[in-house]
Amino acid sequence: MLDIAEELHRWVEQGRDFAVATVVAVGGSAPRQPGAALAVDSDGTAIGSVSGGCVEGAVYELCQQALEDGETVVEQFGYSDEDAFAVGLTCGGIIDILVTPVRGGVFPAALAAAASGEEAALARVVDGPAELRGTALLVRPDGSYEGVLGGHPELDRTAAAEARALLDAGRTGTVTIGEDGSRCGQPLTLLVESSVPAPRMIVFGAIDFASALVRVGKFLGYRVTVCDARPVFATPARFPDADEIVVEWPHRYLESTEVDGRTVLCVLTHDAKFDIPLLEVALRLPVAYVGAMGSRRTHEDRNRRLREVGVGELEIARLRSPIGLDLGARTPEETALSIGAEIVANRRGGSGVSLTGAHTPIHHDGPRPPAGRIGSVA
Repeated sequence: MLDIAEELHRWVEQGRDFAVATVVAVGGSAPRQPGAALAVDSDGTAIGSVSGGCVEGAVYELCQQALEDGETVVEQFGYSDEDAFAVGLTCGGIIDILVTPVRGGVFPAALAAAASGEEAALARVVDGPAELRGTALLVRPDGSYEGVLGGHPELDRTAAAEARALLDAGRTGTVTIGEDGSRCGQPLTLLVESSVPAPRMIVFGAIDFASALVRVGKFLGYRVTVCDARPVFATPARFPDADEIVVEWPHRYLESTEVDGRTVLCVLTHDAKFDIPLLEVALRLPVAYVGAMGSRRTHEDRNRRLREVGVGELEIARLRSPIGLDLGARTPEETALSIGAEIVANRRGGSGVSLTGAHTPIHHDGPRPPAGRIGSVA
């Protein structure tokens, strides 16, 4: 439900009663992942999605029922081709949906935290004794937490610790623990939704291709920084969509700024005096993606120069160069789309090949880096 936190936070502030249906488990080629949510208020207004449209009507009715009776339920939707009008997933997958009326507890605080960009995790019981189902904890990065799951004090402490581990990794997923918190006895399954700041995309080189890539980066949910040593080009007028514009030598900026395992670095400077010192730094950082623009001849020359300054073969193997997927791109917008597509494929473990005639999964569970490359953190 944290994926629609901004809208739900407004509903809370307006005093609206609502119920939320959240995807808690998926099997096969399900269209949405755990944490995806659909919310319905007492007036019948709906926001969000749990299936891309396949079962939204039935889930909408479950939310209305939860508003009426105040009960938390878990429903499973699968695939059925026997009746064209039956409720099910046309993709052939299976999803489990937790439907909960939202009335107080830790939910308002969790929605407020997610809406404001704070780091927090919401842990909810999705499988276990009926009296515990839907109970929740709000967990902070320092390990403190609000709320009570019930059953045993150790359960809350264990659940908070498990949720914090997922929050530290910036992941949403399920964990199973023992009902008494000792990982034995009757198990409980928790859905942990992590709310973390947007990942960073840093674009080096204030060129026209960078302007298009900034727009793609924003569309993909990144906080985008443009960095260039030339003040005449690195201006808000040229990059109105960027979150930040930095006038500095690229390698110096990269040495001083914060990056993490979700950060992507796009080197569009196309100039050895910028590229080499920048990539010497970039390829030794624990980031998700490093790509550099240039022809294949430029790529070979760049690799030679990197070796001369002591960059190792395993580090060079991380470099996505020439940057982007082979889309036949020509324009800045097409090139930006190519780069964005490669970033998504790297993050999700996609192959980058056409789905037509392929025998690969449409949806991937996580990164699957090519041989010789270091993959991203999902």
